[in-house]
Amino acid sequence: MSEPELDVVGIGFGPSNLAMAIAVAEHNGAAGREAAVTARFLERQASFGWHRGMLLDDATMQVSFLKDLVTLRNPTSEFSFLRYLHGEGRLIDFINHKNLFPLRVEFHDYFAWAATQVADQITYDAEVLSVRPVEDAAGDITAVDVLSRHGGRLTTHRARNLVIGTGLRPRLPEGVTASARVWHTSDLLHNLPDIRGTKPRRFVVVGAGQSAAEAVATLHTEFPEAEVCAVFSRYGYSPADDSSFANRIFDPEAVDDFYRAPESVKRQLMDYHGNTNYSVVDVGLIEDLYRRAYQEKVLGRQRLRILNVSRLAQVTDGPDAAVATVRSLVTGEVTTLEADVVVCATGYHQADPYGVLGDVADLCLRDAQGRPQVERDYRAAADPRLRVGVYLQGGTEHSHGITSALLSNTAIRVGEILDSVVAHRSARALVAA
Repeated sequence: MSEPELDVVGIGFGPSNLAMAIAVAEHNGAAGREAAVTARFLERQASFGWHRGMLLDDATMQVSFLKDLVTLRNPTSEFSFLRYLHGEGRLIDFINHKNLFPLRVEFHDYFAWAATQVADQITYDAEVLSVRPVEDAAGDITAVDVLSRHGGRLTTHRARNLVIGTGLRPRLPEGVTASARVWHTSDLLHNLPDIRGTKPRRFVVVGAGQSAAEAVATLHTEFPEAEVCAVFSRYGYSPADDSSFANRIFDPEAVDDFYRAPESVKRQLMDYHGNTNYSVVDVGLIEDLYRRAYQEKVLGRQRLRILNVSRLAQVTDGPDAAVATVRSLVTGEVTTLEADVVVCATGYHQADPYGVLGDVADLCLRDAQGRPQVERDYRAAADPRLRVGVYLQGGTEHSHGITSALLSNTAIRVGEILDSVVAHRSARALVAA
């Protein structure tokens, strides 16, 4: 054992578990040593990183800076975005900017800054290998041993609670494999240096959401001699609904409403408000791309091609080009495009949050559709034998709504999880007494 039994082991260290670590630090600072929560977060990356491949210079956040890691939970926190700006000497400049939506690269720097403040809770470059149950004399599972590999060393952390924040995985179209010529947008900035100076002739970008539009704009700007073909099944890019009333779907109270609602109402709410987050684009970027396309039409040289109401049918990756086959949804006509690179802005999927749990997963309950059954405090419903708390930061959209893994509600969510951890610990102490 590397250390005494912990209250919490967090698996993954993206923004959600970063916010959790901050909540633990603030709790411990106020509660004193006896009431402190002990925690260790395990992250397989070598340092903090959040969608580094899409940190484009001019890309902005789609959420207000006030929905940072802490402010909605603790407006006076030392871990706020405003505190970060003050420390960087940019607070006045940011105020004069009159903008609620910071640059994405700036918010990433804020996250990295916050991560350094709680570095004592984090082990980077740690790959979780297994989660093993620890039984008491009655056969109940009262703790788990989390085995991880850090460098060449194996370490076991025993924990009474797990907080799983393993994030999303890039999704490619069916039958498509990533390669030197076929990218997912999550690797855009990582891969761009490989083609700079090669004078590419054509890019194909598949998708209709924010990442797709950003990729189109970036490639169109950076490679002024190349053709950029945007392929999507919609008629045009759809604007994100960020109007004031619609944004209430991200309010903390909306989680209560969604959780209590019948399944049919849950589906309706997701259908009604999916355009606040999914396959939508900021209006300013839509207008910019339309302006480019129209200008090129006027000037008689169209580099930006929109293949709308169409779908990628196939990608063949060859030694000299990737060949994208695009089929019109209206006529069935097929267009073949030889491209230097095909960029798939086809989103992400939520990996099974129980996938890291091994045999412990068999004691976590699922609904009729195989989805995790989750209590309102994000604690997995489980067999009574499992007395370890398994908390999910992601994979709960079906139960908690659209904010289940988004930044909008992160500060509140981690506060609720921490409150639940502390309450269950207190209840166990009373039983033991």
